[in-house]
Amino acid sequence: MNILLSLAFVLCWSSGFIGAKLGAGSASAPTILMWRFLPLAVVLVVVAVLTRSAWRGLTTRDLTRQAMIGVLSQSGYLLSVYYAIQLGVSSGTTALIDGVQPLVAGALAGPLLGQYVSGRQWIGLGLGLSGVAVVTLADAAAGGDVAWWAYAVPLLGMLSLVAATFLESRSRSRVTPSVSLTVHCATSAVLFSVLALGTGAAAPPGRWDFWVAVAWLVGLSTFGGYGLYWLILKRAGVTKVNTLMFLMAPVTAVWGALMFGEPFGAQTALGLTVCLAAVIIVHRGGGRRDTTLTAARAEPGETGGPGRPGPPDLPPMSGPEASRVRPPALRWLSVTPMPGR
Repeated sequence: MNILLSLAFVLCWSSGFIGAKLGAGSASAPTILMWRFLPLAVVLVVVAVLTRSAWRGLTTRDLTRQAMIGVLSQSGYLLSVYYAIQLGVSSGTTALIDGVQPLVAGALAGPLLGQYVSGRQWIGLGLGLSGVAVVTLADAAAGGDVAWWAYAVPLLGMLSLVAATFLESRSRSRVTPSVSLTVHCATSAVLFSVLALGTGAAAPPGRWDFWVAVAWLVGLSTFGGYGLYWLILKRAGVTKVNTLMFLMAPVTAVWGALMFGEPFGAQTALGLTVCLAAVIIVHRGGGRRDTTLTAARAEPGETGGPGRPGPPDLPPMSGPEASRVRPPALRWLSVTPMPGR
């Protein structure tokens, strides 16, 4: 049963990138994202009204901070991912660029937050970026007419998520996962609706494949991904979930190759292996000092938020969504993502 749950979780979380690819041929990114988030926000707001206890004690400042985090970790991040896929960047490459976010955040924690950064973390970051470069070059070589700057688009999204990570790390308020998810999704629904209306792209196309993509993203990526995340977290703990996150980029790359004929050759496999090795190096190098640092920063927050005790936060986008691997030493540096972005 645990194996089946793990398999279902990996597939549902990876499905966000595939769903973005499904919708890319039927509508623009703002249109898809608007119709993905509108029904989701309505459901979450209704749930929030019925369970108001989680919102007690929250100030306007708390909600504003969560809205800002949502703008960075969902709106900006997802828009860049969907746009990159529409430009022709493969779903696997997009997922891989998304997946190095914890390595980047962990390395930047030293100069920006004054936290201890081990040599293993710097080695992991270097290997991770090298792996991304290998896969990106392979994708660009096989991508034909994809513009070179298109590969910078998911990179900007990943940096947006890193910025959200550091913003969340400065929060001291107690915010439950349900509250943060509701605020993030409601904020994204408003922003994507404004963007779609402003560009004249709010009307959904009269195509069945568009609604298949929306249903895929809401059902599989959001409810399936998040539901299974919390179920496995409750049954097996955060280490199990983080280990499964290692599989997201490879699974997305293979899925994209099988479903859309995206390139997956020896160079792509090599790059994915290098990135996986980078994450394992950082993950296994946590050690006593990293554990102490994580415990010292513990405070409740967003979905377990940066450095927070109790239930850990949703693994980051990545994504959407995403796709976020958090070694123990970096776990406090994560924010709430959307699966498959």
